Amino acid sequence: MLLFLTGAGISRESGLATFRGADGLWEKERIEDIATREALRRDPERVYRFYDARRKDLLNPEVAPNPAHYALARLQEEGKEEMVLVTQNIDDLHERAGSEDVLHMHGELLKARCTRCGALSPQKTELSTRNVCPVCAARGALRPHVVLFNEEPVHMEEIFYALSRCRVFIAIGTSGNVYPAAGFVAEARSRGAHTLELNLEPSLSAGLFTEGRYGLASKIVPAFVQDLLTGQVS
Repeated sequence: MLLFLTGAGISRESGLATFRGADGLWEKERIEDIATREALRRDPERVYRFYDARRKDLLNPEVAPNPAHYALARLQEEGKEEMVLVTQNIDDLHERAGSEDVLHMHGELLKARCTRCGALSPQKTELSTRNVCPVCAARGALRPHVVLFNEEPVHMEEIFYALSRCRVFIAIGTSGNVYPAAGFVAEARSRGAHTLELNLEPSLSAGLFTEGRYGLASKIVPAFVQDLLTGQVS
């Protein structure tokens, strides 16, 4: 089984800002103000405005999947081996490219979650404390379906099950400093998996990978997928 983990680097070429790095979103905003449970309790409208802006960016007509997203969707459709796709990204670019059953471990920007009933609902407009849950009708209970700092990522049981079974673990566009995702390579290696990093440059975890290929995701990911489909790598 092939297990892919994608990070912000795969979506950067689609026109989305990353959260980390010299020009990242966390350089412009204090994490404590807009990305923690405490911030959500203290000033929910500010948190909503931050993610409303991210949602607006994502829905910009100029933002679209790039060749790396399409290559993974192609592999999922044409490949002969089971494939699991995990992403740290909260965008929907994998799905727009055609990928199915993507495990969004940090949530999804185009969904809201009700803090009363737990239901998820589509969210493409601005979110505020005045919104009503479409399932239980609670007012003011909706929040972005995004994992904040000091919250547990989602789908972790499924992800660790995949890590225990994968033959090859491939990380694409990840920084290697965000846990628990940064620890996946060590977990996969401990289970005997071949580990491969596809990144713009070596990540902080590069030394843990068996192999690394470096360059723009839109170039190296399609090339890697083509090698897999034609049997040039196994």
